[in-house]
Amino acid sequence: MKKNIYTRIKNGLFVTVFSAMLFSCNNDDFFILPDRGGMDAEGLWNTEGAVNMHLNKAYELIIPRFPWQTVPSRFDIHLVSDEHFFASNGSYGAQALGIAGNPLINHDVRYTGNSYNQNYLDNRYMDIARCNNGIKYLPESTIPDDVKYPLLGQFYALRAMVYLEMVKVYGGVPLVLEPQDPDNVMTDGRSSARACFAQIVDDLNHAMQYLEGVTWASDNWGRITYAAAAALKGKTLLYWASPQFNPLDDPKHPYDASRWEEALAANKEAYDIGLAAGHRLIEDYGKIFQTDGIANTEALISRPYSSTEPRRGHDEERRSRPRSENQNAGPHNAYRATVKLLRAYPMKDGNRIDETGDYTYDDVLFWKDRDPRFEATMAYNGSLWPLSGKTDRRQWNYEGATNNGRAESANWAVYCKKFSTPGLAESSVPYSNNIGGSGMDWIEMRFAEVMLNYADCANETGDMGTAKEMVRQIRQRAGIEQGSNDYGLGRIASIEEMRELLLNERMVEFSFENKRTSDLRRTRNWHKLTGEFLEVYQVQVVGETDQERQTTIGKLEAIDPGTGKPFRDGLDLNDRDTYREYFRPHVILPQQNGFRAMNIPEYHNFYTFHNDFVRRGVNIETTIGWEGGTFDPLDD
Repeated sequence: MKKNIYTRIKNGLFVTVFSAMLFSCNNDDFFILPDRGGMDAEGLWNTEGAVNMHLNKAYELIIPRFPWQTVPSRFDIHLVSDEHFFASNGSYGAQALGIAGNPLINHDVRYTGNSYNQNYLDNRYMDIARCNNGIKYLPESTIPDDVKYPLLGQFYALRAMVYLEMVKVYGGVPLVLEPQDPDNVMTDGRSSARACFAQIVDDLNHAMQYLEGVTWASDNWGRITYAAAAALKGKTLLYWASPQFNPLDDPKHPYDASRWEEALAANKEAYDIGLAAGHRLIEDYGKIFQTDGIANTEALISRPYSSTEPRRGHDEERRSRPRSENQNAGPHNAYRATVKLLRAYPMKDGNRIDETGDYTYDDVLFWKDRDPRFEATMAYNGSLWPLSGKTDRRQWNYEGATNNGRAESANWAVYCKKFSTPGLAESSVPYSNNIGGSGMDWIEMRFAEVMLNYADCANETGDMGTAKEMVRQIRQRAGIEQGSNDYGLGRIASIEEMRELLLNERMVEFSFENKRTSDLRRTRNWHKLTGEFLEVYQVQVVGETDQERQTTIGKLEAIDPGTGKPFRDGLDLNDRDTYREYFRPHVILPQQNGFRAMNIPEYHNFYTFHNDFVRRGVNIETTIGWEGGTFDPLDD
């Protein structure tokens, strides 16, 4: 066997040796996981502990983290969207939306890899190489079958995950499926989207075959399961059937309705398998990310974290908490909701804010009588947001507001509380010296996504009843009332109307979970953002002059001697007259100087590979639409 695993065995432990950055432009730099003084492959793959360590490293590299924990150079291109304000930093994400700077060029898109190391997001082909090794050598191993095959199934699923994410970005990528010989690298350039999807589905079929009947103990929480592999297969076929890869109006690539039937079958199977495995929607939407480990019946694919184990924590709590409960650190713009996201939430009866129903939207009291997911996700001016163990704490967001004796951050009208831990003391918020933080798990895929994937497929195949039932269950869990319009679903009568509702439902259900960009590209709505603005709310107090506004702030923050609390805490802000006595109607913050409306070309449905990758001599064509582009991902 070839020595192609870059490993070392020492004192009974499997240790991955990290390479220095590879500066050469030879093929093997990108596709080879080299061996430098390690043991031979036969010894490695016959040792269960060594294989498990190799697999654990694959998990570390492949399972996504909280999106803002690791943002390599230019990676914000893949994280920006119309739901948050991160692109206001003016970097490559702003260029991706077209709101600032020059248009993206070929060299800007670096999802495949920013550098050629073995670190998270450095090189997706080294992630694949790690899986290729397991898929190649485990079948020949002497490890008992009941141990070997569940390991093999996980390698198949992880490889499928990487290829799916790359295909979502590029449309067609080089399919490297074998460990590579440095003297004879095998690649035929970019494969078509069809070939890539066929391979991903084949990998997930293998994963399901090897993982069926396998259960993991609580100390193995986070490993891929049979249900997770089925959910990934359903998601893969949803993408293959969706407009990004199956456009409705492209004469060159005729629409194929049969793909939706195949996707429907796979997503129904994933739904049924998930239910049989005990997966359910968590009863309280606001507790989804606060529920860790095996108790989380909704989580299908997760990255486990710990606040007490070294090198197992993260710093995401600091990115969403307000300055007043965060050791004076301000929150991250990625958790600043846009006006579009705030208006996407329906009313309490499920109707859109512009529809007649049991509740009437008030643009001044924009939080009142809304979908309860709004309250669970957004901390608006005067709302209850328990933090640092303060169960009755209120968040005040008006200009000049202080909370906890500190000036609040930059007049944000709305904060995101989805990923905060109410009982976590302020002193424990930072992740420092490789320990601490909240320890909250990142959930990459949850059962609600399976349900909405199933709904999408049912709708496209004419089964409106199933599509509505999936959304109905999700809205019932959210606490939306049935009302006079069946949770806001009663007036939906066409496939087109249901498409629109489902896209909006995903924006609300998965807010800040880094799914919006992919959903817009999958449905070919990414370029339709052109002409829109990224806008956010601000809250100002009553007063025409600075002195008058300071007087209002003084009244609000004066301590009531009877309660020991600020006067403002006793106000009923759901009463419009009371609110208007102290606060102006919120204002929409205009975009910063030099920023413009979004401008996204339609050919950005598929990105292209950056120049370093193209020049590696492996027949990498540029995607059509981009400079010099000849590769059409949808061609067979």
